Amino acid sequence: MFKPYDVIVVGAGHAGCEAAAAAANMGCQVLLVTMNMQTIAQMSCNPAMGGVAKGQIVREIDALGGYSGIVTDETRVQFRMLNRSKGPAMWSPRAQSDRNLFARKWRNLLEAHPCIDFWQDMVKALLIKENRVCGVVTGLGQEIESEAVILTNGTFLNGLIHIGEKQFGGGRAGENAAKGITEQLVSLGFESGRMKTGTPPRLDGRSIDYSQTEIQHGDENPSRFSYLDTPVPDKQLSCHITYTNPEVHEILRTGFSQSPMFTGRIQGLGPRYCPSIEDKIDRFSDRDRHQLFIEPEGWDTHEIYINGFSSSLPEEVQYKALQKIPGLQQVKMFRPGYAIEYDYFPPTQLSLSLETHLIKNLFFAGQINGTTGYEEAACQGFMAGINAALRVKDQEALILTRAEAYIGVLIDDLVNKGTEEPYRMFTSRAEYRILLRQDNADRRLTPIAQKIGMQNLEARIQRLDQKEQGIQFIRKELQKISLNPEEVNTYLESVGSSKIELKSKLSQLLTRPNISLVELAKLKPEFMNELTQFDSETIESAEIELKYEGYIKKEQELVDKMSRLENVKLPESFDYHSIPALSNEAKTKLKRIKPSSIGQASRISGVSPADISILLVYLGR
Repeated sequence: MFKPYDVIVVGAGHAGCEAAAAAANMGCQVLLVTMNMQTIAQMSCNPAMGGVAKGQIVREIDALGGYSGIVTDETRVQFRMLNRSKGPAMWSPRAQSDRNLFARKWRNLLEAHPCIDFWQDMVKALLIKENRVCGVVTGLGQEIESEAVILTNGTFLNGLIHIGEKQFGGGRAGENAAKGITEQLVSLGFESGRMKTGTPPRLDGRSIDYSQTEIQHGDENPSRFSYLDTPVPDKQLSCHITYTNPEVHEILRTGFSQSPMFTGRIQGLGPRYCPSIEDKIDRFSDRDRHQLFIEPEGWDTHEIYINGFSSSLPEEVQYKALQKIPGLQQVKMFRPGYAIEYDYFPPTQLSLSLETHLIKNLFFAGQINGTTGYEEAACQGFMAGINAALRVKDQEALILTRAEAYIGVLIDDLVNKGTEEPYRMFTSRAEYRILLRQDNADRRLTPIAQKIGMQNLEARIQRLDQKEQGIQFIRKELQKISLNPEEVNTYLESVGSSKIELKSKLSQLLTRPNISLVELAKLKPEFMNELTQFDSETIESAEIELKYEGYIKKEQELVDKMSRLENVKLPESFDYHSIPALSNEAKTKLKRIKPSSIGQASRISGVSPADISILLVYLGR
């Protein structure tokens, strides 16, 4: 019934969708297996993509040829660029999406791909021969062969849903848990653990009094996630902000004795940076209010997501507390919030390609690796899809470094440090933030995608070439054109900058705080006319490159210095126990993680600088 496939992807969430698309666009024949064809690319939690650091990840996926940015642009109901008041390294795009349109667009894209097939069933086991995966076994007993398998099971592995004292199996509300895979992997020697995440109640927007809330508009001139010419919305939906209060907190406390989190019924650790409302009240008992975001679920629905009110308390406690929040006094609830506990596999069991150490050609991506968030899952799926395809072709894996992408930071953190709580990406995790900006992901990564053979990049390459030419032209003009004091001093005074006494180059003036490239160009009409031939992103990138040139150069020098350690390779079979001077902890960690270079070894928790020096001496360096 089934032909052999190059790659089988198990699970069709954000990781699975990007994995299937990436492997197919690398020329592989792909089978996407999902328990429910109606929930492909389901936004299980909030209806939004991007945010601080997460937005950079979506842009990186797009620059490499992935689909998350395109789907988000074509289904968004609001767009905002966060952190505009800070430096460009912190600017992060975020969009509210139409939940149903998002899933439908993803499914349409996948179904339109000639190299992707689908099968609706649960995968209960893997086919393994001589420590190499060679297919899957489904719940119907079908054995489907493949060269590589990518597991993107999300929260479905032995998933358990909690609402107050009630608990029942499930990978998501209304959907069954997946069983069999964890047990098989553990029997093969894999280490597994439990984590938990949660979601808030869904509300009826018709029952909300928005006049008691603060309105949050989208950007007046919204930009895009994708570097392609995706549509820019001519209208947007607003979000709203409200707050909890002491009365809300007291009502919530009445349910603590029935909370699965406080009574110990939940064993897994939840996300530190996205805690439930009961966790916030317990941990931050000195605060008398917490901010909540009222987020629309789409254009054609009244369903509302109440961001910041994730809860697993009894449904009646959730409802009573909601009714004491400004604007929600008459609220109706579509369904309560819940917590979900699920199996994951500590990611120190993976190589940087996301292939497992124990079983060749088997890749893990997404929440199975202990991460949280659509964006974190999507980028892992994308990289696993690429590397599974490269493995099938017997080519070298694509490993993005910490200086090349936030994706590289995330995977490097997971593999080298592991995680005992759901891992979430922040800008603070990246040491080279000035290089890893949201505006330059195409310049960093599209050439890499072209080099490895990613298909359908023609439009991206063309746009990138135009952007590069535009940036170079603008830089040259700024370094060539000068302004006299009488031409520019009025503008300088208006933005709080000191006046000049001598003729100055535009490039010099642009390095000052609060000085805008476009406003400077307006003082030279002929230059302004030339600028109009370029899009806003090209102009913005040129401005950033010049304004922060000194910082960018310093950071690049650090990268070059650290890259020397990355170039000192360590063979996978290296016998660390044969070096007596290494600490016992270092020997254990190095043997388990199997770093590919001294640079990677230096980032492993428990491996000290002294251990690295010993390794360098041993290698004759």
